[in-house]
Parts: sequence; structure tokens; C-alpha cells
Amino acid sequence: MKKTKIKSILISQPKPEGDKSTYYDLAKKLNLKVDFRPFITVTPVHYKEFKTQKLNILDFTAIILNSRNSVDHFFRMCAELKLEMPPELKYFCVNDSIANYLAKYIQVRKRKVFTGKATEIELLNVIKNHPTEKYLFPCSDWRKPDIEKFMKKNKFSFRESLFYRIVSSDLSDLTNVNYDIIVFFSPADIRSLFENFPKFKQNKTLIASFGATTSKAIIDAKLTVNISAPSIEYPSMVMALSKYIEANNKGL
Repeated sequence: MKKTKIKSILISQPKPEGDKSTYYDLAKKLNLKVDFRPFITVTPVHYKEFKTQKLNILDFTAIILNSRNSVDHFFRMCAELKLEMPPELKYFCVNDSIANYLAKYIQVRKRKVFTGKATEIELLNVIKNHPTEKYLFPCSDWRKPDIEKFMKKNKFSFRESLFYRIVSSDLSDLTNVNYDIIVFFSPADIRSLFENFPKFKQNKTLIASFGATTSKAIIDAKLTVNISAPSIEYPSMVMALSKYIEANNKGL
């Protein structure tokens, strides 16, 4: 297939606040059109609905956090319930990025924070070393079963609880809009794509994927992953995009 010059990218996330972003730098560097459009919307569970789950957060000794949303909505709910987290509470974060994000709410250096390398599966290897904790997993209605299966298999004290919901955005205004690359960041983005466009065909569109679970969702949807991150060589999506586009557009 003859190569064509890459000129446009759609990022399936909200537009960055302010005028500073590595995506803007990429657009300027490679003369690209870069648009942002969130494919999903995160909606909070009201504390009154949360109470119907009959769960006391202070009964738990460890919290499993697998995304920034889980961090935000866990501490939002604590604030709405007027709960102060005890200093001995342990936080198990899927990676260093999530652990660092905790600093928005607590003094991380004074708390017990444990991290995986990148994925939930790797985090479970860390949890194995703490079998006596009482674990709470603040999650959405759209979550993988890996954590629950592992905890039940190993007979750990565990409860998952709905703190927020993930809803597909209305993307109908994109019906007749085409991009050379679409960048996805979660399996929910793929769900939203097909809920909005059930007959979507990849054709010449290149697909970029962030994270192993996103790549799996793309492949399961019978689409092709052309660009992926993070990796040892390309720890960020911007780096992966830059390398691919530079190589593709060379000489065109």
C-alpha cells in the first residue's frame, strides 16, 4: 500500500487546559492538525447512592487505585462523607504515575504507598505480599475482572465498590470527519467508538493505543494497532507518535 502523508490526529481525551501541552509541541514540530475529543464521560456516584452499598470505608486497611479517576472519586467520596483517612491506611497503586498523583490529596512520603510496574496484573504481585489487609477497590461500572478474580482466588478480604460511572460520549458530529490517526487510551474508548459508529471500518485510518488493555480491546474489536505506548523505547504516547509520523512522512 502506498504511503500517504499524515496530517491530522484525533486524541480521544479532553483538550488540555491552557496553551502548554506536548501534543501542541508535536503539532507545531510536524505541522499537524491535532484535535481533542473525549470519547467517554466520567460521572460521580452521589454519596446517597453510595450509602445504599452499605459499606464503611474506615473498615478497610488498604485501597487499590488503578486510575486517576479512582483516586479523584475515592477522595471526593471521603470528603462528602466527612471522613479523614487514618495515616496507617495503605494505598496500592497500579503504577508510579498514579502513586505520584496521590500527592494531590495526601502527603505521599508520610503514607504507606505500594506500586506495580504498569499493569493491574503486576500490581497483584505486590498485593500477594500483603495477604492480611482488608482491601477496598473504588471502581467504575466499567472495569476488568482481573482484580476481583485474583482476590477471590487467593481468599483475600476484598470488596469492590462503585464510586463513579463511565458513559460513552455523543460523537455524532464526527460522522463525516476523518483523521489520519485516532489515539485511544482505554477499552471504554473503543466501546464508545462502536456505540457511536456500529459499522466503523478502520480502512486507512491508523490507530494508536496507550496501554496493554487498550490494545487488547482494539484487537478484540478486529482493528489493527499501528502505534503503541508506553514502551521502554517510547514511554509516552507523544514520543511514539513523533517517531512513527517522522518516519512515515519522510520524503513525502
